[in-house]
Amino acid sequence: MKNKVITAVDIGAVIRKKRKDDGLTLADAAALCGVGYRFMSDVENGKATVQMGKVLQVLNALGLDFYIESRKWPNE
Repeated sequence: MKNKVITAVDIGAVIRKKRKDDGLTLADAAALCGVGYRFMSDVENGKATVQMGKVLQVLNALGLDFYIESRKWPNE
């Protein structure tokens, strides 16, 4: 699965889809990832001010890889 991420909402949608595909409840996923229920809910809802370190922790625990790649600027 490869998804282009523009906003925090995009990250949350990917995390929610993976959680549901894995058959996890929000509470189960939070426990698996070592974060609180509220944090997990905030991430899935695209809250832009969540802690990046914890988001990376969630991605890793759910088996999601995070890549950053350069794109060309329009004038190149």
